[in-house]
Amino acid sequence: MKLQFNVKNRTQPDPYVFEDGGRYYMFVTAHDGVEAYTADDLFGEWEFQGAVCSVEGCVEYWAPCIIKTGGKYYLYFSCGNENMFQWLHVAEADTPLGPYRKHTALFDRFTIDAHVVETSAGLFLFYAEDNREAERFGTRVFVDKLIDPFTPAGLRKEIIVPTFDEEIFMRNREGDGRDWHTIEGAFWFEENGWQYVMYSGGCYENDTYHIGYAAAKSTEPDLTKVDYVKYTDGGKFAPVLIKNDVEEGTGHHSVVKYNGEYYAVYHGRDVKTAENDGYVEERTARICKLLVKDGKITALRA
Repeated sequence: MKLQFNVKNRTQPDPYVFEDGGRYYMFVTAHDGVEAYTADDLFGEWEFQGAVCSVEGCVEYWAPCIIKTGGKYYLYFSCGNENMFQWLHVAEADTPLGPYRKHTALFDRFTIDAHVVETSAGLFLFYAEDNREAERFGTRVFVDKLIDPFTPAGLRKEIIVPTFDEEIFMRNREGDGRDWHTIEGAFWFEENGWQYVMYSGGCYENDTYHIGYAAAKSTEPDLTKVDYVKYTDGGKFAPVLIKNDVEEGTGHHSVVKYNGEYYAVYHGRDVKTAENDGYVEERTARICKLLVKDGKITALRA
């Protein structure tokens, strides 16, 4: 089921939906800056607000997320230039749409797909980074504590790793016979004594791109101390969302609780009847209700 937009002919990769004061905001990946949309209701009409945050000299603003803490808004995103390829950044503002200031890089290495949450133990950063030493080498999800919104504590913990061929991003990517895997796009939330970390796996251009999750029955507020167990069906690949009869490239999402029900807002592409010559950006925001109960997440199709 797609979200309805009143701005036509645009794409919304990596949609992050945020509610504040009864108004909804959606931040998405774009080339020249983090782009935003607003709506009075999750299922209402969304208005395009343009690029709301950028860093001088950078392009390709990927997978934003936002958090409000201490009366300020902090927008996290990755971007790059000739000297850095996709480092995570953060910027501060007094309103969700900015203006944003105090732009700071969180790391000096490839890091993407932030999700920042606050518990009674403080701020925690979920993000994706490469691990080249693992048997299934490639990108996976880590968590770290933040000393403040701009400063990782350096306590990173690897929490979700590739375990399936469906999580392969590219075969023999570096010419040494090894396949590159990707686990990315983490989103954390808790419900009824359980903690969940949802993620995307595989390559967004391929049929196996999907959303999965890991869970822990825990009320531990220090999220670097929680051991999340990746959900499988008896050890078999069991995604929450994957290509179906009408859409493909389903992945990278945020989770919203609306009228007591959980929804995943994710991107996807309409299934094509003919192959394109090369990849064309056609990812748009869509929405699916989730059943979240006793450590399990199930997608409820319309």
